[in-house]
Amino acid sequence: MKLVNLSITAAAACLFATSAHALKTEDRVVKGNYQVEYTKAPGDVNSFTEMFTEGDVYGRLRSNSFFWDWDNQNDGTTADNKMWGLGGSLVYKTGFYKGFGATVGFYGVTQVLGDNKDGFSSTANYGKSGKDTYFTRADGSEGNIGVFAEAYGEYKAGKTDVKVGRQIIDSVMLASNDTKFIPNTFEAAVIENKDIPNTKLRAGYIMSQKLRDHQTFHSLIAFEKYNRNDDSGVHKGLSTKNINSVGEDLNPEMLLATVDNTSIPNLKLHGEYVGLDGFVNTAILEANYQIALGDKWTLTPGIRYLNQMDDGAGAIGGASLNGSLGRDKSGAAYNTAAGSYTNAKSADGSILMGRLVAANGPLELMAGYSKVSDDADIIAPWRGFPTGGYTRSMAQLNWIANTKSWMVKAAYDFGKAGVVPGLKIAADYVDMNFDDAKVAAKSTDFTDRNIFHVDAWQTFKAVPNTEFKVRFATIDAKPSAGTVVDNNSYNEYRFEVNYLF
Repeated sequence: MKLVNLSITAAAACLFATSAHALKTEDRVVKGNYQVEYTKAPGDVNSFTEMFTEGDVYGRLRSNSFFWDWDNQNDGTTADNKMWGLGGSLVYKTGFYKGFGATVGFYGVTQVLGDNKDGFSSTANYGKSGKDTYFTRADGSEGNIGVFAEAYGEYKAGKTDVKVGRQIIDSVMLASNDTKFIPNTFEAAVIENKDIPNTKLRAGYIMSQKLRDHQTFHSLIAFEKYNRNDDSGVHKGLSTKNINSVGEDLNPEMLLATVDNTSIPNLKLHGEYVGLDGFVNTAILEANYQIALGDKWTLTPGIRYLNQMDDGAGAIGGASLNGSLGRDKSGAAYNTAAGSYTNAKSADGSILMGRLVAANGPLELMAGYSKVSDDADIIAPWRGFPTGGYTRSMAQLNWIANTKSWMVKAAYDFGKAGVVPGLKIAADYVDMNFDDAKVAAKSTDFTDRNIFHVDAWQTFKAVPNTEFKVRFATIDAKPSAGTVVDNNSYNEYRFEVNYLF
């Protein structure tokens, strides 16, 4: 069945192989992760009034449709389903008067099509493929989203930029992850400085987060379905109940610090610190060095090391992200789960990652590997992915303790090669090997799996400022512990359209 699906996907990609050009407007570029980069924005003005009269509005219309095909459906939990949403955004940026400016962004989506399955509990999320396309209510129903996800003031002075308010923040651990309709954003104060040659420094004080399918800003760390952080990578042991039981703050502020340096030719260095007082501190070091191989090829080895330091999260929620070791758990099931971790009440952990990237014009090849230490799962519910760019594939999580993963990836820009204007295709294959002891003890919900994933982007000269994208993934996963039938394997299809105006 999966070979047939691969053939269907390849055919779908070829349908778009006609004359086109890259998706760019005079003021924006849509990056591969579907985040907008503003290449032209309002500049300095001469009066307070001109701040607004000389401002610009940036519009975007989006369509996202999904189909989720399970190898084996499981009544009441999983079922084949389809979703389709239509939405978009209006972002307004003022001019800058004496260094001061502002940005406001409204984002919205309406669900055009969604399955309604019989036999599901009122809170079962059968619409897994369309998650984050709609607002999920506490009764399990889906609703439209309309939210001012961005609203911040900005001050520029020389090579220093300060933003205060609702904003997008991108780092290894935090990201907008804008692949559907509504970006993941934060209420924060962030300062960035480039006075040191070849160096960018950034510091942030972050107070709250709004996930993609939420309409309100909420705790960065406390897990509570629908109301607080219920991201797919959330630590369920850090629940509202467990945090309250120890008298810890449900809404801790986050400190973020990053540094990027390119002082040494061909070498890119990145350092990052993320800290939540009373919960966890994370430090990241990364280096990528580009080597020229003749006139055309380059080879870039990269390495990233992440170290997670417990500051109270372990005692509250335990070492496992699935919540099986939280303060509210006890008994035989707890003891079994605890036995699969070195220290069930510690959140200390780390990941070591490496990759090789070879590039020649329109062709890019990558091989990556990651190994999570056999300590605690990595806490990262802020839509940045600790293994991103190394071994993570679409919609996958592989930062569970003692997980080993490897990835191979290839991307080819047919437009850049002069073969098919506007067409780019990327494909990756990932092997994720989770700890069998943790699977058997049910201290993790993930099982060993192989993933094949393809993206195809296409633009057309006849349809300016518009991009079409097909996404496909097939996941071959082992059954969960204690089961015979495989209810973990599935195929996922997505079709996306973006229009900038």
